[in-house]
Amino acid sequence: MSEVPAGNLFHGKLRASSGRLFWLGLAMVVVGAAAIVFPIISTLVAALLVGWVFLITGLFMFMGSFSIHGTGPFFGALLLSLLSIAAGVFLLFNPLAGAVALTLMVGVVFIFQGAFELFFAFEMRPHGGWMGMLISGLASIIMAVLIAAGWPQISVIVLGILLGVNFITTGFGYIFVSRTMKALA
Repeated sequence: MSEVPAGNLFHGKLRASSGRLFWLGLAMVVVGAAAIVFPIISTLVAALLVGWVFLITGLFMFMGSFSIHGTGPFFGALLLSLLSIAAGVFLLFNPLAGAVALTLMVGVVFIFQGAFELFFAFEMRPHGGWMGMLISGLASIIMAVLIAAGWPQISVIVLGILLGVNFITTGFGYIFVSRTMKALA
């Protein structure tokens, strides 16, 4: 019995599911477009989703904190769990205010991501691909500046638009992979 290389097995499974991958990608493009067309609703959905994640993880962390030995680690875990629960409850009962805070956090993340990518691009500079990293870094910094310039007013739409763009790009990625795998079959 001969063994099938892992790449061939993976590609075979991918090829076999290319139809489902296509429909998943198409659905993601449609949901992403809806998120962009209705950014306030999608921003609220994103804030509520993050709220539920904070609440549920906080509850699990709270229960887990009682299994930690030592006063310092126990109280640290307990405090972190209570903060997570409080953040979740806040986001669930105040999704618009939560969207303002989440938008600010996204802007901060974009600044750090952009700075890292610019540094990385200049470190790679003599090698191929550095320009793509440079463009990505500049795009992250530009988005952070746009968020900062319009914050807090744009907070009701930013998360929804970013979520929509992410769904659309991921959906097209799935569609392209699906079509490529189908062509190889």
